[in-house]
Amino acid sequence: MKKYEKLVRDKIPEIIKKSGRECEFIIAPEKERYDLLEAKLQEEVEEFLEDKNLEELADVMEVLFGLANALGFSEEELLKARANKNEERGGFKEGIVLKSVR
Repeated sequence: MKKYEKLVRDKIPEIIKKSGRECEFIIAPEKERYDLLEAKLQEEVEEFLEDKNLEELADVMEVLFGLANALGFSEEELLKARANKNEERGGFKEGIVLKSVR
């Protein structure tokens, strides 16, 4: 039996059962979820940096939504904050590298 002890997506236990295997899981207490999400963010960012594909990037985004939720914000509020910051300060599309300020 393989042990994991990590946060997984909500449908993973169901997917495992449908494949004919068994799994053991718990629902993390509310007070532990934020720390689990931070660890998951680090895991997903490392996977993205290694594989550099859209699926891994989507995983990073899903964890960000989970962190927002754990902090009491909705996905919509996170996206609105992103849009506001983009409007005020821009994004990262142009590749501007600040070298110095005098």
